[in-house]
Amino acid sequence: MNSANTPLLETERLILRKFTENDLEALFNIYSNEEVNTYLPWFPLTSLEEAAALFKEKYREVYKRPYGYHYAICPKNSNLPAGYIHAGTDDSHDLGYGLLQEFWHRGFATEATRAVVARLKKDGMPYITATHDIRNPRSGGVMKQLGMRYQYSYEELWQPKNIPVTFRLYQLNLDGQEDRVYQEYWNRSSVRFKETDI
Repeated sequence: MNSANTPLLETERLILRKFTENDLEALFNIYSNEEVNTYLPWFPLTSLEEAAALFKEKYREVYKRPYGYHYAICPKNSNLPAGYIHAGTDDSHDLGYGLLQEFWHRGFATEATRAVVARLKKDGMPYITATHDIRNPRSGGVMKQLGMRYQYSYEELWQPKNIPVTFRLYQLNLDGQEDRVYQEYWNRSSVRFKETDI
């Protein structure tokens, strides 16, 4: 892959940029929100101090690497983070996103993910995966709009919440190898199956 560390991206309505230390209050608003974090593995933040620790661990460290894709999703009219989008650089190339409720149902998640996927393809990432809790089908809707295809479902004990969750895995191959399926979650789960009505 070409070297790239969260290059600035612009869409019709959004700026996708790095989080900075000036965004701690916005980070807290996003990661403390119970609605936003219902289907995510971590517990909502409870203080700005926790937001500062999260910034250091989840963002500042990534931004030190040769490449990485951890974005703040900012509407152009404010430049304040309304959510986030991440693409992993490990073997899963996992795509994840979260958005404050006041920005739901406006196509922002799809607009942001399309821009990031286009950048990933340009930088030579061969594929991306994304998973969603089966109780959160709207997230799967974003994946489908990106052209991602459902591959399989599996159960995982999600940490730190320590609860069993059934996920659906979607994948989009960016290099033309359409038959490739990321098998890691399937291989390590004792509860795995393919749904036929997705």
